[in-house]
Amino acid sequence: MPDDEIQTLNRPKAAPHQALPRPAATPAAVPQPQWLGPVLIVGIVLAALNLRPAITSLGALFEETRTGLHMSGTVAGLITSVPALCFAAVGVTAPRLSRRFGPAAVVCAGMAAIAAGLLIRPFASNAAGFLAASALSLAGIALTNVLLPVIVKRWFPDRVGTMTGLYSMALAAGTSLAAAATVPLTSALGGSWRTGLLVWAVLALAAVLPWLPIATAARRTRAAEAAAGTAAGAPADTGPRVVRSRTAWALACYFGLQATGAYVTMGWLPQIFRDAGVSAATAGVLLAVTMVMGVPLAFVIPRLAGRMRNQGPIAVTLGLFGLAGYLGLYLAPAAGAWAWALLLGISNCAFPLVITMIGLRARSSAGVVRLSAFAQSTGYLISIPGPLLIGALYQHSGGWDLPLALMAGLLVPQVALGVLAGRDRTIEDECGMRN
Repeated sequence: MPDDEIQTLNRPKAAPHQALPRPAATPAAVPQPQWLGPVLIVGIVLAALNLRPAITSLGALFEETRTGLHMSGTVAGLITSVPALCFAAVGVTAPRLSRRFGPAAVVCAGMAAIAAGLLIRPFASNAAGFLAASALSLAGIALTNVLLPVIVKRWFPDRVGTMTGLYSMALAAGTSLAAAATVPLTSALGGSWRTGLLVWAVLALAAVLPWLPIATAARRTRAAEAAAGTAAGAPADTGPRVVRSRTAWALACYFGLQATGAYVTMGWLPQIFRDAGVSAATAGVLLAVTMVMGVPLAFVIPRLAGRMRNQGPIAVTLGLFGLAGYLGLYLAPAAGAWAWALLLGISNCAFPLVITMIGLRARSSAGVVRLSAFAQSTGYLISIPGPLLIGALYQHSGGWDLPLALMAGLLVPQVALGVLAGRDRTIEDECGMRN
């Protein structure tokens, strides 16, 4: 939803040290407690920090986990596909849950689900139990991932850019921290992979604490809004006509292919390096390097894309970086490990590009809502088979040549779809949708 469509309350501005949030969805001010602003900021940062460690911490200890639970390569591939499946299946329920319970309450429940899953999965005795606990955490991540931007836009309408930047940096930091620190922490705590995964439950439990009072305050605000008859209306629905747009399909498929590359990277990159002779600790740091590239580029790429009428050249450039990274992993995985990690980190920044293009390819807020829902849900579904296929190829070929060739090959249609999605047109024009 664009910032200019968010109604800012007509109330005196708080002093900077108060950092008061200002709910933007109601035409009349609802008094907010003085503590809510600072606690919201802490809650948003802690929530964002927890959106990826469940994935990247497992990537750092994947070999030990597979051995301990006697996983086949195909089952291991299924584990790496679960994030995309949860994001597609659970993420689409977030708007409905938000309308019923409020976004703050759903984020609080999401944080609790993340913590519960991370607490349970290290004690799993088999792959099925591990998978179920991981799915619980990932369901919480899916809900939080969708609703954190809603929280930012609702309570910080005049600081959306600042808060989004803070949220993005926290997300990237959590991703990188789990990748880099999991192996050293595991060694320091006795060497068990179960302990190394369990430690991230502490961070998730810490994130639940600020959301308990936030959800309580939000519930009172919703009750006051309902009593005053000023509650915000339900979000626009996702109309079916978007499926008639070629640009929408190009965006959905581009989203799916970039998500495939991202989840294969998070799930398998450390193992690729370890099989090439790189130590487990260094492999985790290399994954962290790949992930941390998203911090600066998440700011640069959207700004650059917004100034261009056609974003296709950016999609081509990112794809070429990815091709160079996969070629390097194929030819000299250990000798140029740091370079390949950097190149793949740049290529994985197709995510902020596609999110930016979703906003540019629709003229109206209703169109953006329809397009975003379609592109992301369809894209995550498209990405599900990728990690599974990579795991199966790795198991049956006994090496990484075929999996790397497949990943490089998928970049070709990804680039082509990025060029199509980047053209200066809107889904309203293609589908005859009204603004």
